[in-house]
Amino acid sequence: MDFSVLIVLINTLSQIFIWIVIASSLLSFFLPPYHPVREALDRIIDPFLNPIRRLVPNAGMFDFSPLILIIAVQLIARILIAILISF
Repeated sequence: MDFSVLIVLINTLSQIFIWIVIASSLLSFFLPPYHPVREALDRIIDPFLNPIRRLVPNAGMFDFSPLILIIAVQLIARILIAILISF
């Protein structure tokens, strides 16, 4: 069975999600917390970042949870793609 469409879908969705995480992180430096764009992005990203934030303490002013989320999304996407390729 050919899973190429599913592989492309997983890859595309993971890349879109990663770019949303990056945009949300960058906009947090420039936009106030109640800006509509930032609120919309936070509604998408915060459910994924909050569990990581509970596990990983802040390093001073730096929040590494977006970086950890990006690595986790890439890892999960690669594992799923490798599983689909193996079939």
